[in-house]
Amino acid sequence: METQAPTQPDLVSRASGLIPILRKHALWHEEHRRLHDEVLEALTASGVLRMRIPHRYGGYQSDARTVLYVLRELSRGDGSTAWTASVWSISSWLACLFPDEVQDEVFSSPDTRVCGVLTPSAVAEPTSGGFTVNGQWRFVSGALHSQWQAIIALGPAPDGTQWPVLGLVPMSDLEIVDDWHTAGLRGTGSVTVVAQGVFVPQERIIPMPAVLTEQYASRTNAEHGLYRQPMMAIGCSSFTGSAIGLGKAALEGFLEQLPERKITYTSYDSQREAPLTHFQVAGASLKLEEAEFHARRLADLVDGKSVAGDSWTVHERALARVSLGRVFDLTKEAVGVLRTASGGSSIYSDVPIQRIDRDVQTLNMHALMHPNTNYELYGRVLCGLEPNTQYL
Repeated sequence: METQAPTQPDLVSRASGLIPILRKHALWHEEHRRLHDEVLEALTASGVLRMRIPHRYGGYQSDARTVLYVLRELSRGDGSTAWTASVWSISSWLACLFPDEVQDEVFSSPDTRVCGVLTPSAVAEPTSGGFTVNGQWRFVSGALHSQWQAIIALGPAPDGTQWPVLGLVPMSDLEIVDDWHTAGLRGTGSVTVVAQGVFVPQERIIPMPAVLTEQYASRTNAEHGLYRQPMMAIGCSSFTGSAIGLGKAALEGFLEQLPERKITYTSYDSQREAPLTHFQVAGASLKLEEAEFHARRLADLVDGKSVAGDSWTVHERALARVSLGRVFDLTKEAVGVLRTASGGSSIYSDVPIQRIDRDVQTLNMHALMHPNTNYELYGRVLCGLEPNTQYL
């Protein structure tokens, strides 16, 4: 029987309530390349970091719509905060795929934060009772504030070749290299993490081919549809809100400043009166509405499958990937229009639009979000070809 669900708070409203404190510390995040302690405490107290943690550990097992809207609100406050929260969300979900006794260890506190990346840039050598892992992972968002990391390493396959394996490692077993000096998402603290001779018990390792075919190891979580979904579909739906919130923040900020802004070297005393501005605002707004349509459709697909228990077709799996890419592409376009319309004063570091633009550009460079990669994949499937990736 499924554990009785705890009382469900309105996590979206709580996330909205965090916007002032996130905006207050956004510039600090940029300068210090990590989240402020006050922001971390507020996130924890709000419960939004428990969205994907099972009921039996005090989590909320939130559906995809809730995750979308929570991350959208957080991103309206600060893109780095929202992105880090999204990584903690999907990484917590990954931890829920492991045997129940492993989850008991990881979620000994309901406020445990799990970070992770999916790049197999380490090697797992078999040893007595488990594996010894050596290697490093870049772009580990949230590593500075996490207790565990989901890692990917190359381990031995049954046929004697190598295949990627998913593991869980305490952050206390890993070393951090403070190398996060970037153009965007500076506050995420997405540092490099190193494993040197780290022992990982057998029960904390799952072959990635099993993960990619929904052969998960948890007995208890198998009773809940959320934890039977494809990893990539869950991941894609978990990230869209961070882009949409940035777009909304850009539009809100632009409209707020609009009445007082002139167009220099023209006769317009108010930018609001210029037909070009009307065209720009309309175009950006419609792009953001279309982006949110794709995000909602994907969230509803995930939630519908979770409830009905239906399997995913190849087309639906590719649709999840292309929906993510489309959300980020449209948001980038919308923010770009607003940035162009914001004038010379927008280059100052205390003006949010320039940070929002850099954050959106950086998100679009992520391998999973990259629009062109996802468009090509979806087009292949539509043309009747086999996907050129296992990550569906």
